[in-house]
Amino acid sequence: MNNKTLFHVIKDPVHGTMQFTTTENQWIKPFIDSPHLQRLRHIKQLGMGDYIFPGAVHTRFNHSLGCCFIASQISQKIGLASEERQLAMIACLLHDVGHGPFSHAFEDLFHHKLIRHEAWTPYFLAEYRTQEFFNEYNRHNPRHHLTKEKFLLIEDMIMHKTKSNRLLADIVSSQLDADRLDYLLRDSHFCGVRYGEFDFRWMINSMVIVDSSQGERLGLTHKGIGVVEQYLMARRLMMRNIYLNPKKLALEFFMVKLLTNLAENLEQYAPYASIKNTRLGHFLCRANQFNQEAKISSKTETLKKQFLQENFVDYKELADYDVFSIIKILSLMTVEQPAAQIAKRIHYRQMPKIIHIDHADIPRAEKILKEFKLMHQHSVQDWQLAIIKTPHQSYTIEEDPILILNEYGLVKPLDTLSLMINAMGDKLEHTAFLCIDKMIYETSHVQDLCRELGYIPSPKYIVQ
Repeated sequence: MNNKTLFHVIKDPVHGTMQFTTTENQWIKPFIDSPHLQRLRHIKQLGMGDYIFPGAVHTRFNHSLGCCFIASQISQKIGLASEERQLAMIACLLHDVGHGPFSHAFEDLFHHKLIRHEAWTPYFLAEYRTQEFFNEYNRHNPRHHLTKEKFLLIEDMIMHKTKSNRLLADIVSSQLDADRLDYLLRDSHFCGVRYGEFDFRWMINSMVIVDSSQGERLGLTHKGIGVVEQYLMARRLMMRNIYLNPKKLALEFFMVKLLTNLAENLEQYAPYASIKNTRLGHFLCRANQFNQEAKISSKTETLKKQFLQENFVDYKELADYDVFSIIKILSLMTVEQPAAQIAKRIHYRQMPKIIHIDHADIPRAEKILKEFKLMHQHSVQDWQLAIIKTPHQSYTIEEDPILILNEYGLVKPLDTLSLMINAMGDKLEHTAFLCIDKMIYETSHVQDLCRELGYIPSPKYIVQ
């Protein structure tokens, strides 16, 4: 770059002044201005997180821009050629394009989570992979054309299918990728906590290209060991305190139960007629049909492919407000259907009660709860009581470790150079809790259940 280089600036609360050269701006602007990226403005990054952390109203769109910026920073630091930087930036910009309303929570709508957001991603990407789009794109980028072959490389990076250029793929998806570097800082900032903070500038400064048995990979110099320890501990703390926050997960459990119950009753329940005729209503009816078929079919992959092809036209238009508009309608209904009852809880923020369960006690708690539900099946609905389990892992050593270039020029896995990472690597941590609908919590039989589980109700011990 020379002194005449012009920069296009995006002001960001996390990264400050995100500078893109005129060339970089021309690479990414056609994608930023596309309907699929703009849809992400209306999908919150943390699902129901803002019900617990009111500032967490940031979106997948904010995060995608941040990822793109970090990809540019990494690419420049390790000296990638312009064409490689272009591909990495576009891949990071588009990596979340397949998300539905409320991000990961929406995936639980489907039987055994058979359809995740990654399954929709190729359908979004295919709508860019047209000659019409390439012609218009290349008109603005005469020196950096985008072709079908190049775009397929971008798709492979996003879909974790890259076999040749692992270095570029590492920037998009790895344990040291632009995605994680952005979302930890961004989610921490908007939640108003400091768990996710780490020395981002020093992390970028420490990045280098390292040699491995799989070719060139993204790694760190030995001077980056301290910051990567800080970064991985930040990820662990964010998982335990933010991403797996019991209240957040409990509300998302309510949301999923609302959607599945609504899907099961839309076709025959007359008061839901107006909802059935919405785009989300149509989608939910077909999702319910898919779930019923998937439960008894041995050809789930065929069913899944057919569902994706037939329903992408609706899915690509869905965002958080589609769900919230239906919640508002349901919350005003005076009916006893579970969907309407759950909608009231969400709309008026009637938070469920949370009781933490030790990992060793989970089998016993599940047995007690199963017996309790059977005994009180006419007075307690299934969604009103549930045990939610959240096993999680902060860093994996075996699959694809972060590589460190030591002071002697040798490449070593991070865990061999860090006592802390060796201790936490490949360790599955467990948290579990009982989610209780607030409307039944004070009833005598639920209080008896709590006592049987070994929990003596007291305001001092209830997580608010």
